[in-house]
Amino acid sequence: MNSTMAPYGMCLTIMNERNSKGGMGSKAKPLEFMDQDYHFLQDYCLQNKLRFLDEVFPPDPRSIGKGLLKEEDMLKIEWKRPKTMRQNAEFVVDGVSRFDYAQGSVGNCWFLASVGALTFQKDLFPHIVPPGQSLINNYAGIFHFRFWRFGKWYDVVIDDKLPTINDRLIFVQSKTNNEFWPALLEKAYAKVCGSYADMHAGRVSEALLDFSGGVHMHYELKSAPPDLWEMMHRANQANALMGCETPVSDVPEKKLHNGIVLGHAYAVTGVHQVMSGRHLVQLVRLFNPWGDTEWIGDWGDMSPLWNTVSEADKKKHRLAENGEFWMSMKDFTRIFDNMDICCPCPDFLETSSQCHWTSKYHQGRWVTGSTAGGYMNYKDTFCTNPQFWLRVGEMDKTSEDGHNNVLVSLIQKPDKRNRRSVSIHAIGFSVFEIPPEIRYEEKFGSSFFHNRKPVETSGEFQNVRQVMKFFRLEPGQYLIVPSTNKPNNNAEFFLSILCKNEIQTEKDTERTEKDFLVDFTKGDYTDPVDQESNYRNQNVGLFRQYSDQYKDVDAGQLQQLLHNNLFGGNAKISEGFGLDTCRSMIAMSDSSITGRLNGSEFMHLWNRIIRYKDIFYSMHSTKDGVLSLKELNKALEKTGMHLSEEILNLMAVRYGGTLEQISLEGFICLVLRLDCMAKLFQRLCNKGKVTFDESEWIRLTMYS
Repeated sequence: MNSTMAPYGMCLTIMNERNSKGGMGSKAKPLEFMDQDYHFLQDYCLQNKLRFLDEVFPPDPRSIGKGLLKEEDMLKIEWKRPKTMRQNAEFVVDGVSRFDYAQGSVGNCWFLASVGALTFQKDLFPHIVPPGQSLINNYAGIFHFRFWRFGKWYDVVIDDKLPTINDRLIFVQSKTNNEFWPALLEKAYAKVCGSYADMHAGRVSEALLDFSGGVHMHYELKSAPPDLWEMMHRANQANALMGCETPVSDVPEKKLHNGIVLGHAYAVTGVHQVMSGRHLVQLVRLFNPWGDTEWIGDWGDMSPLWNTVSEADKKKHRLAENGEFWMSMKDFTRIFDNMDICCPCPDFLETSSQCHWTSKYHQGRWVTGSTAGGYMNYKDTFCTNPQFWLRVGEMDKTSEDGHNNVLVSLIQKPDKRNRRSVSIHAIGFSVFEIPPEIRYEEKFGSSFFHNRKPVETSGEFQNVRQVMKFFRLEPGQYLIVPSTNKPNNNAEFFLSILCKNEIQTEKDTERTEKDFLVDFTKGDYTDPVDQESNYRNQNVGLFRQYSDQYKDVDAGQLQQLLHNNLFGGNAKISEGFGLDTCRSMIAMSDSSITGRLNGSEFMHLWNRIIRYKDIFYSMHSTKDGVLSLKELNKALEKTGMHLSEEILNLMAVRYGGTLEQISLEGFICLVLRLDCMAKLFQRLCNKGKVTFDESEWIRLTMYS
């Protein structure tokens, strides 16, 4: 349908980073999920009188997923558009409400409870469910929804084919049989997760965060702060999304005699206090996404306690079997296990309405052998983890003295498309104070952490998507170190730092342009080999031995020369230089574009190869034929090149194989190509023809 090829790989990465700098991925400018442009696709379908069919999330068993339904039920599934099921089908009937739907045949109460909380937010709901969508006007069988995912907002496109059995929706059920916004919203989120099956089982906080894109506060109710109800009341007034969960049970979704379901998620839909006689009672209203099955204790629908309140408070009470009920805060903290609050801004944490927070966000990654150092017990490698410098300014006069003033959140990103297949590592973070007498460095080594205890941590490392901590820091400089529990766990993460005070942050890899490559844009980069005469003119005999009639050397001859002289003909030491690699090396040195090297070209290349071989073995401490990332960094510096941590990690992936360790041939090819790209970049800069910055140039030319 779209004739242009979508960008991919490193090109797509660079485009996404540029888009982020231009505001793309923000709430106002969401990114296109799976590169699908809703407006383009809708216009195309309308102009050509087509009904959209989503090839990315097709109406077939792949989108249902494995293990969710019985095999005999899978054979009965028919994918139908709403208009096929109901002639009077509408997207929304008489507005949206938490009472519009009930949970279907997938265990996604965590998602539907969050939808229940979302329906109250008249400002937020239209962002998740963009207005103007219809099953009547400009109908083309295409809809779109928006979700926040790991630091960025995405616009998700779907077709409106829904899975049915016997003309009945399998998953979320609409209580009004011709209303379809709940089913289409659920399908869009299933697409984000990978399939409907990938929505089975989850934490309510996950969907709350994906709806709000904001701050997440988690509370274990057995150890909740004494002012939790007051905080919930402020959060409710601030239009925050709130959800809660009951304790897990050996029996899935076991219903207790009091009407509460174990291992189940609920939405918090109201926070109110009433005078019951002479007693002030704090109440919480909850919603069960099943659409029925309610609490039957004090302050439930049938409770006589509602006869003890004023007529105004009685209006809060609604007698209906719709899944929603009131209960006292005391019973809530006793019966429920935990709760979550998600809000675009954490101002609700303070009683003062004048207190406002500042926020900083960072994307990062843990890379095996480089920045995946494990937690503090791994003393030799902990310092290699990403480090974030934080300066906390003086406290704002409107802030409450002695109260917590910093909120840090760490989210690990999924490593796979399907939610159930994602590898979750145990993650956490530590916060260290930087004494005034210690000068801030680009990255602190192990000596800084020796016998130094953190002033705060996220607590025990947990195998969860997100960890967070709310604490107090006095004005000063600090270092935040996110890590996995064990070294060499590869993962990407999203770090949020929020503070009542003015703050400054800096990632250890945010450096000047010269740190990507030495003098990369200043036109005076010189290969160190060009400055050393002891490697010159000593290999004329080699050239004559392998040239064709003493004129030139082709790729096959260069390959033989490399194997015989660098590896002594021993194929067991290394995989050796492939023929394509040798062709690439010749292309970088062949000024006459003949595919062969003349005498001077060959000797220049060979001198560099021998020089790089010597550097490789001088850094080769383990004698196992490969360089670690730390050794690679030192070896590159010895050649005169300085790469940022990000680029170094990327080069390890590109040239280091599955173990991300660099062999001799990988190291030589890497340095030769870096040198070639550096010189080419300089020439283009001097001519004013470069539209990339140096980091983008390296990644695009070296990794693609």
